[in-house]
Amino acid sequence: MTIAATPVKLDSEALTLKSTSLWQITWHRLFRRKSSIVGMIILAILVTIALTAQWIAPYSPTLSMLDTKPPQDIQKRSSPCIYLLGCPQDQPQHIMGTDGNMRDEFSRMLYGARLSLMIGLSTVSFAIIIGTILGALAGYFGGWIDNLIMRVMDVLLAFPSLLLAIAIVTVLGPGLINALLAIGIVSIPAYARVMRASVLSVREMDFVSATRSLGGNTYEILFKCILPNALTPLIVQGTLGIASAILDAAALSFLGLGAQPPTPEWGSMLGAERNQVFTAPHLVFYPGLAIMLTVLSFNLIGDGLRDALDPRLVHVSS
Repeated sequence: MTIAATPVKLDSEALTLKSTSLWQITWHRLFRRKSSIVGMIILAILVTIALTAQWIAPYSPTLSMLDTKPPQDIQKRSSPCIYLLGCPQDQPQHIMGTDGNMRDEFSRMLYGARLSLMIGLSTVSFAIIIGTILGALAGYFGGWIDNLIMRVMDVLLAFPSLLLAIAIVTVLGPGLINALLAIGIVSIPAYARVMRASVLSVREMDFVSATRSLGGNTYEILFKCILPNALTPLIVQGTLGIASAILDAAALSFLGLGAQPPTPEWGSMLGAERNQVFTAPHLVFYPGLAIMLTVLSFNLIGDGLRDALDPRLVHVSS
């Protein structure tokens, strides 16, 4: 009796990526998602604008046109004027018009990209560092240390993040630095809880027990064995947190508690011209669109990273 060999169908992805690292596999899966690619393209454009703003901006973002041109040559809240689209040559060219202080809106939008990205990255970096330390200590030691840290985090989470940020800025005083500090503080509990949950699962694994049985001290076990293997959830949380930080900073600036004039920040630009939505809608539309695209890009990338780093999900292109 002859038994025919049954061909085994191998996973092409496993064959292709079997010799690659985890991060190479993650990037491969991330680039298979169309939504992630769209998010990375938008983010790449924003980063390019932020890095080259000083060269492509036609005017100073903080200098009023009254300081460089006669009053009769410039109009307050003028409509966009582009020569290629038929704008008269005798009028000064302003691609997005001018604001209520006769400053070039296009130049302020370009510099606003730099400030918004800086806000998101700096606040999330601060929150991740503090939250990682607190969450790791709570998850590893447990006991009263865990209870103390987590109860403080629960108190912070009991307040709406934006309202708590407003309260902190009110105490510290309005300003961009204080706004960044407030947003960072209210973001810490989310990262601390994620890190604690990750540490609780990793600390029971065999390689941690082996390190402990070989005489590894607390520093080696926590910072060399557990933390490197517990950071994956923070990557996704941090990517999504950047979008939230940018929105919170824009909201604080809109209320006059964040970046102060004449700093070119999209939220403050919206707040300054919020009453001109019908008379000069372009002054509200452009900053709002920029905030939306920035938040959308980070959300798309965060969703893609979540799926790429989760081995339980079926990775299909979408």
